[in-house]
Amino acid sequence: MALKAYAGGRLFAHVHGEGPPDVVALHGWARSGADFDRTLAGLSALAFDLPGFGASAPPPRRCGALGYAEMLVPALADNERPPVLVGHSFGGRVAVKLAALIEVAGLILTGVPLVRSGPTRRPSASFRLARLANRVGVLGDERMEELRRSRGSADYRAATGVMRDVLVTVVGETYEAELAALAVPVHLVWGSEDREVPPSVAERADALVQHGHLTVLPGIGHHVPLEAPAALRAAIETMIRQ
Repeated sequence: MALKAYAGGRLFAHVHGEGPPDVVALHGWARSGADFDRTLAGLSALAFDLPGFGASAPPPRRCGALGYAEMLVPALADNERPPVLVGHSFGGRVAVKLAALIEVAGLILTGVPLVRSGPTRRPSASFRLARLANRVGVLGDERMEELRRSRGSADYRAATGVMRDVLVTVVGETYEAELAALAVPVHLVWGSEDREVPPSVAERADALVQHGHLTVLPGIGHHVPLEAPAALRAAIETMIRQ
């Protein structure tokens, strides 16, 4: 396995096997393509370091999952056959958008926030007042940043600059329309103990796709590529044979 540069060195992928890739894998937030090493061993595959993670440079500007997908298109333009797309968590968001831009053989998605699991929580009145005070110069930027970090998730607190902007953008996205439009097989492989994106999200997503299949893995959490690489590999091999 070796790293290969794309897009003039702004984008890197972990290359498995030889020849055109049968599989393209996209990792979760704050992870890298190395998450798929055990899953993809012996296959012809690419596991990208998505922009801002691993060896790949951050995107030049704020974007959502579609912007990430568009950055991947040139790297896959010379593919001789449609690949199976595998997406974990954030990478699954990108995979769903990418499937609308290039020809693919199918999608395998795991731990992806494809649909909302509950109502969007509105910021508290005190936080909205603080934002207004910051905009008019009454509350300083440093104090405003402290308030944002105190409210945000661990991923939000760790992200800075354009990567925080990307995170805020994608967290607000859902993919119901994209799922309903997919004409290729979609296999949802989920951990029964996934606390970040519970199996109920997979069940709702499965109901939207035309050619869907859901597998729930007992005792497995959110990081299926690391916790259950053999199960993910089996799903890939089945889809390649279809």
